[in-house]
Amino acid sequence: MADLRTKYLGLEFRNPVIVGSSGLTNSFEKVKELEKLGAGAVVLKSLFEEQIDFQVQKSVSQSESIYNYPEAEDYISNYTKDNSITEYLDLIRKCKSGTSIPIIASINCVSSAEWISFARKMQDAGADALEINIFVLPSDPKRSSEQNEKVYFDVAMAIVKEISIPIAFKVSYYFAGFAKTALKLSWTGIKGMVLFNRFFSPDIDIDKFEVTATNVFSTPEEISTSLRWVAMLSDRLHCDIAASTGVHDGAGVVKQLLAGAKAVQITSTLYKNGTDIIPAMLDFIEKWMDKHGFTTTDDFIGKMSFKETTNPAAYERVQFMKHFAGIE
Repeated sequence: MADLRTKYLGLEFRNPVIVGSSGLTNSFEKVKELEKLGAGAVVLKSLFEEQIDFQVQKSVSQSESIYNYPEAEDYISNYTKDNSITEYLDLIRKCKSGTSIPIIASINCVSSAEWISFARKMQDAGADALEINIFVLPSDPKRSSEQNEKVYFDVAMAIVKEISIPIAFKVSYYFAGFAKTALKLSWTGIKGMVLFNRFFSPDIDIDKFEVTATNVFSTPEEISTSLRWVAMLSDRLHCDIAASTGVHDGAGVVKQLLAGAKAVQITSTLYKNGTDIIPAMLDFIEKWMDKHGFTTTDDFIGKMSFKETTNPAAYERVQFMKHFAGIE
């Protein structure tokens, strides 16, 4: 019988399927159900830096006491931050005491602000690892690529100093030189990198004249981008890689593992197909392993990486010309 266990971030998972940060992981009851369905681990819904800052500003603006007591602003700010953190810490504790799978806390941040020190409290609450979901859109023409990339390294250095549990960075591919940046990030002491995060995609309602969201969920076709980079970087980084975006079935999980991912995060497929897709995925992986004679996941993880595949140039190809050569 196939052994689906894998190691990611130095932790042993019963299988490589991780439920990513989302509304599906924002309560103990939901996490418990995901465990029953077979999830190898869960990433709790992210604590958003921008959301905390917004709540602080809202609380301060609604308080009349700050006009009479200037020091009240600091009190309200700290209280609001502490309240948000406390609720999150309670979620970590409940999930750790009531489940047996790895619980990964998550912070969605845009800076290396002081509040990152709360990461230690997440560690103390029992989180097995911490995922940092970070994205800096290179949209400001006054900022150089070096300035944008510095944010990532500032956050990495700040977090590594704060905690001892393994840290994973969930990043995008919006870099002038992604391969080099990813390699340098893997030298900072982080234990994993998740390729890639998914962010708000804008659209325009032409009748209401409003900016709206589009492409909230990924499609199976989107797996190609993460698959390419997982394959090209899995042999080169000094940390583990988890794949994310575009994985909607068991075949998608297998592809990412073959490319070199140690684990795979799923979210969109759970919203589209229901959480029962988890046992279906695991059943597919197990049968596929039996079919090809693989006893453990280590037997095939990275078998089709850039370094190991017989045709590595296929991952670097960006034009269709050679692909369609000779086709009439």
